[in-house]
Amino acid sequence: MMMMMIMMIINYLYLDTSKISTALKKYYLENYGKVNEIQPPLKAPANVNLMDNFVDLCIVDAVNTQMDVIFSFERQKFLEKQMKYSPISYNEIFIKEKPVLLISGIAGIGKTWLLQKCLLDWSNDLIWKSVELVFYLECRRLNQYPNISNINELLNVFYKDIINDFKISNHPALFIIDGLDEFKFLNELINCSSSCNYPIVNALTDIQKYKYVVAGRVYAIDQYQIISTEHRNKLTIQIMGFNQEGIDNYIEKNVSDEKKDVVEETLDGSPIAKAMASVPFYLCCMCKIISVSKERNKNSFLTMTNLYASIFLYFFQNHIIKTNKLVNKIIEEDSNKKYILNICKIAYELFVENKVIFSEEEIQTFIIDFDKIESNLLGFIEKIETNLECYYQFAHLTIMEFCASVYAYNCLSSKEIVANKKLESCLSMICGLTNKSQNSLLKFLVNLNPSKNGSEEFLYSILDRLLKLFRQRLETYYYDLFIECFYESQSSFTDKIKLITDEREWEISIGDGKTSYKTTCENYFVNHYIKSGRKLLRLNVRKNILSIEEKNLLIQCSTNVRDVSFWCPINFKGWNPKDKIEVLWIWIPGDLITKEDFKKDFLPWINLCEELYLGLHDGINFIEEIYEWIRCLNLKKLSISYREKKFHNLDELKFFITRKYVYFNLS
Repeated sequence: MMMMMIMMIINYLYLDTSKISTALKKYYLENYGKVNEIQPPLKAPANVNLMDNFVDLCIVDAVNTQMDVIFSFERQKFLEKQMKYSPISYNEIFIKEKPVLLISGIAGIGKTWLLQKCLLDWSNDLIWKSVELVFYLECRRLNQYPNISNINELLNVFYKDIINDFKISNHPALFIIDGLDEFKFLNELINCSSSCNYPIVNALTDIQKYKYVVAGRVYAIDQYQIISTEHRNKLTIQIMGFNQEGIDNYIEKNVSDEKKDVVEETLDGSPIAKAMASVPFYLCCMCKIISVSKERNKNSFLTMTNLYASIFLYFFQNHIIKTNKLVNKIIEEDSNKKYILNICKIAYELFVENKVIFSEEEIQTFIIDFDKIESNLLGFIEKIETNLECYYQFAHLTIMEFCASVYAYNCLSSKEIVANKKLESCLSMICGLTNKSQNSLLKFLVNLNPSKNGSEEFLYSILDRLLKLFRQRLETYYYDLFIECFYESQSSFTDKIKLITDEREWEISIGDGKTSYKTTCENYFVNHYIKSGRKLLRLNVRKNILSIEEKNLLIQCSTNVRDVSFWCPINFKGWNPKDKIEVLWIWIPGDLITKEDFKKDFLPWINLCEELYLGLHDGINFIEEIYEWIRCLNLKKLSISYREKKFHNLDELKFFITRKYVYFNLS
């Protein structure tokens, strides 16, 4: 009898679980089959059918991703990682069936899109086939219930109509936590202790007893890995956005036929636009800006600052004040200037505190009359209403970072800016706002504060500070940031900038892992540096197949450089160097190169050098030809390493070749 009762209970629980599973799948199919397209926040956002229109995102193994302590460096790390990843297919991720899946990615990259695709696929029995129950929870909604202390209570709030007080203990369940970076109590979750004052943290900690998926921005997932280290059987991935096929697919579906060519030309012509097009948010914004523009403006996405400014003003014009007026007419109005400065002040104050979610009280500490202007600010800022209180967040963190830069430029001195370590990631955009081009939209965002000093002195002070930091700490980060800031400013070599650049010698490297954006910045700097009559110290080449930007950089550097070093064979067709160089290093002992390739790749450089240092593979069989090529040159110094020997002049090399032939004939 007892056994029969147990079997009846088991059957009842099975039927109950099956019923809940069916109800969950129906709920997900009805609510996530069509989702809001990733785009600027509109009053009536367009719905897209996710099952039909999902574009495979580039997904990579992120187990070795570099730790980001604050969210403001994500763009830089994202551009670096773009250069060196191997994608993992969507299907491969779910074939592995890992009990723990951590998903990271920068803002707007498509994390939520991917999770909702997962919900639909589970509902259609395509993935997680061994999991009976899947629960999707958004952190921005979890913030509303800080006093919930356990999982069952949590589910009875979010899935009350489906589970009806059902206890999920001992049932195969999987939890999806979306937007970890938006969780107000993230620090408490990472540093969880028994004395935690927020019960919701305990509920999220208990989720680790089940299978779970957690998604969030890179810095949040990096921190979360600290408490998930006990799960060895986990998969950590990072979303890199659309691949080229995804970009083409998006343009085909979302851009009118008469604008498709303009969009494609813009992306091909701007390294900035091309790099950021893989991020759905940026791609969508760029497509919309180009589509509504009546004329082609090549400056819209010339720099990262231009790109952000275009997005900001597009938001402001089309989704906040909703007007067809020209931007210059809009910014002429004092009320609009005050509005923008208020938005930027909020962004700045919260950005330097690394706050993503904030309360009305926090805003009122620096915007006294916030309650009077709150409704006007909604659009850039989203209001999240809860049963207890309201919270706020910027509609997109891209906007927040740019606004913080605009405020710093308009309201802080250069000394205050460079002294604030938390503004380092904004320095390139702050310098970008000094751009004086009359064709740039930036001019509408730099006169919000009438008491602001001239931009030339402002720019000089920041660039001078960066070079001093480089000399003090010898960190190449400040060297690279100087070049990036100079590019974003689109400045020329003024007398003051000449003075600070002359305090050090400059070298340029071309190699794997350098982003196209960084190469673009270096091209701009080198062009102005050499045109001002200055000579580069050194050019290092560690890459054999060069992009167009890298070829242009090599050509520019070659016109006025002391030393050139090649660390691998180089494939460069259709161009040869023409200008004299003092020292040439060709150090390729690990590369077995043919005589034809050596002659094509390196002889034009050898013919132009005064000192030559060669490191050759032991297996090459044309050392005699090399001797003949350099015999007629008037070299000041020569050093050749070959077959464990070092030759310091032509006589030593000739003696070696003669001995080799004598030995060969005798044998």
